Amino acid sequence: LKNRLDNYGEINPLAVEAFDEMKERHDNINQQKDDIMAAQQDLMATIKEIETSATAQFIESFNKARLYFIEVFRSLFTQDDNCDLILTQPDNPLESSIEIIAKPKGKRPQTINQLSGGEKTLTAIALLFALYLLKPAPFCIFDEVDAPLDDANIFKFNKIIKKFSKDSQFIIVTHNKLTMAAVDTIYGVYM
Repeated sequence: LKNRLDNYGEINPLAVEAFDEMKERHDNINQQKDDIMAAQQDLMATIKEIETSATAQFIESFNKARLYFIEVFRSLFTQDDNCDLILTQPDNPLESSIEIIAKPKGKRPQTINQLSGGEKTLTAIALLFALYLLKPAPFCIFDEVDAPLDDANIFKFNKIIKKFSKDSQFIIVTHNKLTMAAVDTIYGVYM
């Protein structure tokens, strides 16, 4: 036993102080680690709560916008025309794409790209006004939206602008004489 004790070497009198210092540092690091883990759990719970709330608000807003889109689309086309907004991934709505379906009477397009330029424009206008109805704005600016429309569709566009101009002001940049004739105030811009 004496040989074994001699083989250990000299005793360090500062070993207890060094141990206490290292133990204090170790305990401090463990406390920080526990704090970080607790903060991570709180953060994950907050993220889940925000995601649940955002998903519920998105679904509610999406369903309202969808109904407004159908209503405005049918006012621009006819009551027999069909349209819809569909989530491509209904189980994950915040990451999902939105598919726009527009089927004017007498046509059964597979995609929106198969519509004419005027039909695409009226569909886009219907979607814009659906979003407008979801959260109305005091001003709306349209820059030559009516350019691809024929005279019959210009009349529909002007009619819907008149309808919504009770609640908002519309600024329309246009070259179309029918639209210019339908507005309340006209400003000419020239070089």
